Amino acid sequence: MTSGTASSRIQLVDALRGFAILAILLLHNIEHFDFYYMPGNLPAWMLVSDKWIWDSLFFLFAGKAYGIFALLFGFTFYLQLNSAQNKAGNFKLRFLWRLFILLLFGIINSMFYEGDILTFYAILGVALVPVSSLSNKTVLIIAIFLLLQPLELAKAIFYFAHPDYIAQPNPSNAYFDKTGVYLAGDSFFELVKGNLINGRLAVLHWTWENGRIFQTPAYFMIGMLLGRQGRFYISSPNKKFWFRIFIVTVVLCIPLFFIKDNIGEWISESALSNTLNLVIRTWWNFAFMIVLVSGFAILYFKGALQKIVPTLATFGRMSLTNYIMQSILGTFIYYGYGLGMYQYTGATYCLLIGLILFFFQYYFCRWWLSKHKQGPLEGIWRRASIGRDLRSPEPKVEAYKKPSEALKL
Repeated sequence: MTSGTASSRIQLVDALRGFAILAILLLHNIEHFDFYYMPGNLPAWMLVSDKWIWDSLFFLFAGKAYGIFALLFGFTFYLQLNSAQNKAGNFKLRFLWRLFILLLFGIINSMFYEGDILTFYAILGVALVPVSSLSNKTVLIIAIFLLLQPLELAKAIFYFAHPDYIAQPNPSNAYFDKTGVYLAGDSFFELVKGNLINGRLAVLHWTWENGRIFQTPAYFMIGMLLGRQGRFYISSPNKKFWFRIFIVTVVLCIPLFFIKDNIGEWISESALSNTLNLVIRTWWNFAFMIVLVSGFAILYFKGALQKIVPTLATFGRMSLTNYIMQSILGTFIYYGYGLGMYQYTGATYCLLIGLILFFFQYYFCRWWLSKHKQGPLEGIWRRASIGRDLRSPEPKVEAYKKPSEALKL
């Protein structure tokens, strides 16, 4: 998410952001926006197609698309901080105010879709403020520490020392069990009430149980470091950097994937194996997310994505608007208060619906950006941020200085 103007944008970042939003849209669609329901009476061939699409999209994007989004959130924070350094006013206070506005957007989005991530970005984004003054090395150490999932590793040590211990069921399960009533119901009021109370508690517990509380700030910090080093500009050093990162993370993904899928068979104690599986799974998601980012950057630098980059970049420029629009349109399509399509659609149909929604949003973005510099919600976010502190002009989200060795696509 960014509040920059068209003239000051980094196309690779916008395209990556658009790629992440598209992946999130497709995942949300095949999940019926967190309403897991398998319709009956589907033909056998479609059941096979549904399983293949479900497994493929989850393998590629689950836990990774949100990670790319978080990475770019930290990157944008750096751009705004860097742009504001020589201007009057306190940008860190402004950024906290921006996070509060983002929290309000998240609450609105949560009225429609309980799985909203904006509220957590707004809360966890506070971690960027204290680390923004630290050295690269210190920030990297903190990020690595968070990625190691220290709480889960401590629990694993405890479970190893107490093999007879039986872990309690995840608290989120009790809340998720209640969601079907209001997601399938025909009352929009009950949906909003259920999402804001029961749904938020379900997602809060799930976020904690799956290590996202530690993982997300780490992604923010790594994105900030990538900004400090100028890694999204076209240059020979950056091309080599992303190629090395791609090779390293591909090599890491292989053992992590193997361990993730087999650790339950190697360790009989369920509490210990489940905890270690969570740790390995978050490392796998991080490594594969970096594979996607570095692979995308390499192809971009080579000019291999010339046909799709403008489309994704246009889509990514209105990421906040598109994310909330997805929730409103998607839940209306699938939930009981709207068209109730959860009853009839498996992953195959949902993938087609998701692609239709993408192209609808893309052409809306093209039309809107032909008349305005920002998306509608991006504009509201920016104007609300400016109004908080009239002493300081809004920092322009712009590119830091290009490296001297620039490559032309």
